[in-house]
Amino acid sequence: MIRGVRGATTVKNNTEADILNAAVELFKTMIEQNDIYPNDVASAFISTTEDINAGFPAKGLRQMEGWKYVPVMCMSEMPVPNSLKMCIRVMLHLNTEKEQNEIIHVYLKEAKILRPDLEK
Repeated sequence: MIRGVRGATTVKNNTEADILNAAVELFKTMIEQNDIYPNDVASAFISTTEDINAGFPAKGLRQMEGWKYVPVMCMSEMPVPNSLKMCIRVMLHLNTEKEQNEIIHVYLKEAKILRPDLEK
């Protein structure tokens, strides 16, 4: 079964260092909380709001041990009026035996407002 694992976080500054640090923190938390191994990941989609353009968040995932060959794509998030700014969103497509309700979606920093219904 392929399941989606969602995550999001925010950055304070549009710098490559802030983007990579926030992305790596998010990736590591998603991986840890869901016991994810790179070989089980079919692909990863990463989006950023239009105010983030100083670096690719995917670079952080690529630098992690074992993630070199996982297909990753970065894209721009829709610029919806009054939506959360400075936000990085992730969707990992994971081969897993877990049920939908066993997946832990991760929202860090200001991104917690995106899915308060998933707070545990």
